Amino acid sequence: MAKRIRKAVFPVAGLGTRFLPATKANPKEMLPVVDKPLIQYAAEEAVKAGIETLIFVNGRNKRSIPDHFDKAYELETELEEQGKMERLEAVRNIVPSHVACIYIRQSEALGLGHAVMCAEPAVGDEPFAVILADDLIDDGDGDGCLAQMVARYDEQVASILGVQRVPHDQVDRYGVVDVEPVAERLGQLKGIVEKPDPADAPSDLGVVGRYILNSSIFNKLRQTRPGSGGEIQLTDALDALRQDEPVLAYEFIGTRYDCGDKLGYLQATVEYGLKHPELGPAFAEYLAQRG
Repeated sequence: MAKRIRKAVFPVAGLGTRFLPATKANPKEMLPVVDKPLIQYAAEEAVKAGIETLIFVNGRNKRSIPDHFDKAYELETELEEQGKMERLEAVRNIVPSHVACIYIRQSEALGLGHAVMCAEPAVGDEPFAVILADDLIDDGDGDGCLAQMVARYDEQVASILGVQRVPHDQVDRYGVVDVEPVAERLGQLKGIVEKPDPADAPSDLGVVGRYILNSSIFNKLRQTRPGSGGEIQLTDALDALRQDEPVLAYEFIGTRYDCGDKLGYLQATVEYGLKHPELGPAFAEYLAQRG
């Protein structure tokens, strides 16, 4: 019987240089989309998928992330005294009481693979999820992209990468997979190439920031040689892993917004603003007036 996916790793040590100066003192994962930071959307998606332990791999100047998920006594007291109960509940219920948060320092930014490896002491020998918060994925009224992937893991008991079809001229922004179809929206990994030239790309399926990984990935990461900039690439470890055991690619249902990119971030802000229960109608009217 497959072990249940109980833990999720959030690599949040990056500098977010594309959003400077906004991210000089504030992590990119704390950038708000309407009224919630990106990292909260990611945490909520994990909780919906049954995750019980959130593992944040952070770096210097990232104190606002643990502060966000911590109890804010003074703020809660003030909101309660002012009778602002709806806002009080929003502050108190950022994560449910049964969900634990763990914080691990990544002393050097040595790539996504290194960040995942930093989480090994907290993950142990369990399968686990990895979520990149700047990939905001909206699947409408569903339980989220990760919940879809957990369901596939329960069926297949194999590491799974979240993928989406990307424009051919943009494949050089992604890790691109070569797959053998297994089921609807599901393929077995035959190869993966990091940021290929469009002429050499094996497909138009790009890997985005959702993974479910067996703990065997840690051995592969330890064996992975650093690449450009001394970084350990998760892509390289996954390519090695698929030679020893099945690794799957799942084409998730939903719309992904690349909030690590300014245009993607603005698009997410507009779309989430339009469906906000309080602001949506007025915001839609404003946009209509602008033509």
